[in-house]
Amino acid sequence: MFQRFAALLLLAASMMGSAQAQQQPQTDLQRTKLSVGLYKIDAQVAQTPRQREIGLMFRKEMPQSEGMIFVFEQPATQCFWMRNTLLPLTAAFVADDGRVVNLVDMEPMTENSHCSEEPVRFVLEMNQGWFAKKNIKKGAKLGGELFAASRR
Repeated sequence: MFQRFAALLLLAASMMGSAQAQQQPQTDLQRTKLSVGLYKIDAQVAQTPRQREIGLMFRKEMPQSEGMIFVFEQPATQCFWMRNTLLPLTAAFVADDGRVVNLVDMEPMTENSHCSEEPVRFVLEMNQGWFAKKNIKKGAKLGGELFAASRR
């Protein structure tokens, strides 16, 4: 009986450790350099389903020139929400050629769905207001290796 109880305690402890590990922000993803006009962006690349699922959850801060770009296998209508995301963000839905299809401001800790206006493979999340302050609007072109690679 004691061994069974001890095994249950170990299982519970490992599950709690796993839950706590899941509440850590992703900060070790591969990075890529992007540009839009004169502005440079240092973007983390979320390309696996798990990396995309976690995204910028649990981040308490993010430098102004940093963001996260989500890369999907095929163009599709992409929809994002802000569950467990502490920072106010703007999502830029981006076509294969780097064209910004649409921009959407998203509020922290909400589950409202924010979707692309047409099928896209890329979504770039930046601190809310970054695009507006730089006067970057729908139709602007992002540059970088990701977009060059998708044109091949």
